[in-house]
Amino acid sequence: MADATMYSEDMFVLLVPGAGETFLEPDELLAKLKTMLAKYSAPLPRDLQKFDSLDDQVKHLRDTACEFEVSPGVSWQWYAVRLEK
Repeated sequence: MADATMYSEDMFVLLVPGAGETFLEPDELLAKLKTMLAKYSAPLPRDLQKFDSLDDQVKHLRDTACEFEVSPGVSWQWYAVRLEK
């Protein structure tokens, strides 16, 4: 099981090829991942196929991975970050 401490972070950085770093709050990251998965046309990885809803798939992806290949050789990556205040 994933360490829940990681997901209590205030921000994530999202890296998308061809775009700069994007800092997102947890709900914003979920929305971006949901959009990406909704457009994904290849068969989903087996660990995501077991979920019935897109929302559950996205939460599982965020909580258990930090990368998803959206097309051959092109991956989205996200990481929890701690911003200095």
